[in-house]
Amino acid sequence: MAIRVSERSAAARPSHHHGTNQSGMRDHNERVVLSLLRQHGSLAKTAIARMSGLSAQTSSIIMRMLEADELLIREEPLRGRIGQPMIPMALNPEGAFFFGFKIGRRSADLVLIDFLGRIRSMRHTPYDYLAPTPIFRIAAEGMRDMLAELTPKQRERVAGIGIAAPFELWKWADAVGAPQEVLDQWRDCDIRARIQELCSFPAYLQNDMTAACGAELVFGQTKDINDFVYFYIGSFIGGGIVINGSLYPGRSGKCGCAWLNAGIRE
Repeated sequence: MAIRVSERSAAARPSHHHGTNQSGMRDHNERVVLSLLRQHGSLAKTAIARMSGLSAQTSSIIMRMLEADELLIREEPLRGRIGQPMIPMALNPEGAFFFGFKIGRRSADLVLIDFLGRIRSMRHTPYDYLAPTPIFRIAAEGMRDMLAELTPKQRERVAGIGIAAPFELWKWADAVGAPQEVLDQWRDCDIRARIQELCSFPAYLQNDMTAACGAELVFGQTKDINDFVYFYIGSFIGGGIVINGSLYPGRSGKCGCAWLNAGIRE
């Protein structure tokens, strides 16, 4: 759920989708192009150049490289205009795959999404309370089974796994009714490192509410909103903050995550 903070549209604000024509900025320009295509679905090269601030030549080069990397696909030409037909480009659903692993207080969810953010596979596992050993077993077995469902080429395009988990899990014994000695096992547990041991692709860890806010920013209906506050209602109520089109995690990684025990069970 995104709450609008400013009524000014993205067109009236400094755009975070702005490329640069300076050399050595390929990665940044590629992210700009991919972000624009994710928001708008498909765009011609001329539209990408206009919206990103890139020169027509730089825009064309970036899009050719992304197409060569199979991250973009060509759609049907737009005919009926003077001159050469315009060819819209769009994200290739098969261009990359990502795992997402949510560690909740009452359940864990493992999903596999494609480059468009569509869920290709999902596993939901409930439990009475979370303990490290079963959590990592859920992740290991789930990734193994989901990878087995992919073709060899698709497996090569799995780009990483994002882990969303509450921070300081050992403090929730009273709230979730778990034995304190079990939750204390999380104190010295490096969640990201443990998950990284289970896979060959990069593993990333983020606070669960901050991760949910980031997902809303990337996949939600936020195209014309540069600043918003995100609220998540689950076992607890939390949230996140987006400023000028960018997720603001804060120094602790959980900015905006002011918790309220809602007395809700997952």
